[in-house]
Parts: sequence; C-alpha cells; structure tokens
Amino acid sequence: MLFWILVAVITAVVGIVLLYPLLRGAKEVEDCRSGEAEVYRDQLRELDRDLDGGLISKEEAGYARAEIGRRLIAVSKPDAAGAKSPVRGSYRLSQAFIIVLLPAIGLCLYLINGDPGLPAQPLEARLEKPGDDLAISIVKIEQHLARNPDDAKGWEVLAPIYVKTNRIGDAELAYRNLLRLQGPNAARLGALAEVLVVKANGVVTAEARDLLQQSLALDAANPRTLFYLALALEQEGKTADAKTAFEVLARQSPPNAPWLAAVDEHIVKNGGKPVVSENSNTPGNPTAEEVAAANSMTGGDRQQMIRGMVDSLDAKLRQDPNNFEGWMRLIRSYVVLNDKDRAMDALKRGLTAFPANGGEGQQLLALAKELGLPTEVTQQ
Repeated sequence: MLFWILVAVITAVVGIVLLYPLLRGAKEVEDCRSGEAEVYRDQLRELDRDLDGGLISKEEAGYARAEIGRRLIAVSKPDAAGAKSPVRGSYRLSQAFIIVLLPAIGLCLYLINGDPGLPAQPLEARLEKPGDDLAISIVKIEQHLARNPDDAKGWEVLAPIYVKTNRIGDAELAYRNLLRLQGPNAARLGALAEVLVVKANGVVTAEARDLLQQSLALDAANPRTLFYLALALEQEGKTADAKTAFEVLARQSPPNAPWLAAVDEHIVKNGGKPVVSENSNTPGNPTAEEVAAANSMTGGDRQQMIRGMVDSLDAKLRQDPNNFEGWMRLIRSYVVLNDKDRAMDALKRGLTAFPANGGEGQQLLALAKELGLPTEVTQQ
C-alpha cells in the first residue's frame, strides 16, 4: 500500500511540475491580449482629444478610428464570441495529456513489465547473493580486488569478462596484473597481445608483436599467436610472407576450427587460394544433412548423435591412420565429451602414425598440452 501512495505522490508532483509552465503560458497569452485591447482603447481616447483640440481633421480622425477599431475587434473577437483560442486549445490538450494520459500510460507499462510485489533488494544484499546477475558479480569481484589487488584468481576471472563486455582498458590492466602475479605463459601473453591489438583498432603494435614473439617461444602451435603474427606481416606489406604464414596456420588447424574462415579471407587477400574447401572433405567431418539433423534434436539425442559421429571417426582412423587432421579432431572431440581415457588412447595411436619427432607429432603434443592431457605418453 505504501508503494502505491508513493507512486501517487510522485505522479502528482511530476504532473504539477509539467503543468506549471503550461498554466503560466496560458495566463501570459490572456494578459497579452488584454493589454493589447487596452492600448487600442487608449488610442481611441487620444484620437478624440486630438480631434477636440483641432490637431487633426474629422476625415483623418474617421480613417484612424476605423483602423484602430478594426484592430480592437480583432483582439477582442475570440472572447466576445465565446470562441476558443487555438493557443488556448493546444494548452488544454497538453494539460489533458499530462493529467490523464501520461499517468495511465505509465501505469499500464509498469503493470506489464514491473513487479509491484517484488521485495526490496538493497545493493549490499545483492552483492552478497548476486545469483545470475553478471553486473553485480563483476562489482563484487572488483570490490574484492580493490581490497586484495594481489589476488591472481580474481584478475583471471575478470580479464575475459572485460574482453567480452568490451572494457578493453580494464582487460589490459587485468592481464598485466596476471602477468605480474603469475608470470608469463603462452596464453596470458597472447591474450594481452590480442587486447592491445583491439585497443589499437586492429593494428598489431610493436608491444603486441613483442608479446606474441614471447608467446610463440613458449607455444609454437598456438593459433592465436600465429594468426596475429601473420596479420603483422600483412600490415607491414609483406604479402608473400603473410600468405605463407596464414596457409601454415590453416593447414595445421582442426577442420572445424572457428577461425578458419577468417584465415581464408586473409589468404585470398594476400593472393592465395582458400584452403577451407580442402579441409571440408576430411573424413569424419559432419555433412550438411547431419548438421541440420543435429540442430533439430533435443539435448540428449544431439549428444548421442555426436558420440556416434566421434565413434565413426575413431573407426575410420583405425582403418586409415594417415589422416592427421582426423587425429587432431578425434582427440579434441573426446576431451569435449569429457572422456580423457579415450582421448589419451587416441593421442597414443596418433603418435604411432605421426611420431613425436616429426612436425605433425609435435602438433599433436601441443594440442594435448592445450587440452590438459599428459604429454608423457608411450608410443604404441
């Protein structure tokens, strides 16, 4: 009940504030018309005095009296005839809108979108139990970091959130704090470099390139690092080197990697031919019909279908193990399915086909490291 009383009082106050200029304007218009009529009456009295004093002739007085009378009638006519002034009519419409329609529209919108029965939620209580409110969760973590700036875990949580919410300056600060507290690794260096590129509107700056080179020294197969280093070559005008770098990245990426389309665009831009069409025919990739069927399934059926596709790829690789992209995809798929035992088995069999001392074997081990799999495996 108190809520609705407050709503009524606030609505009344807002209505008065909005109505006051209109009421004042209407009064000013009426005063203005009354003042004009009084001026014309004074002119008629002055004209009679001039005529009595012999300052003007009767003919001139007649012309002047006719003109002044016409103006006086024009000013007084709306009031005398009881007609409504257009200005006054517009004021009345505005007043009706403010008094009746505006509160009614606001009330309807609130009843549709609001919740009058929702209990009060002070900020402190929401910070204690943020639930699914991302903004409140961010504020809570930021308050914690203000008190504990050396909490690396907090910066690790906030950094990617800042990137997704386009708070690039905050993301840069978070990644720099992570490097300060936890030291450099390929992922942190690459992430900070990417933030610097975004901050520079897509330009790979000298600092970003230096970070990428450090990241590359720690992980030679990191696709993000390879992409931005290739982009740096493109921006320097080294077309041939950039095309080669993008082609290498495309060929060593999994067939379903989300960055392949962008890589292909840069290959074409630098005078090469796209390679996605080559990877799209890799055995074990889903067909267009399979993708359409998966989109129409329920969660459980879709999971079962994915498991069947992975098992089918596994069977094909047992028959034809010389499919490097297939092994990369199989290992990643088992990790996504949370089946690390089979992922380890696939890694061992992949290293049998592509030994660890070769380029493909090194990429398999780099993928295993990226996915959190042990790399100290024994080749079968």
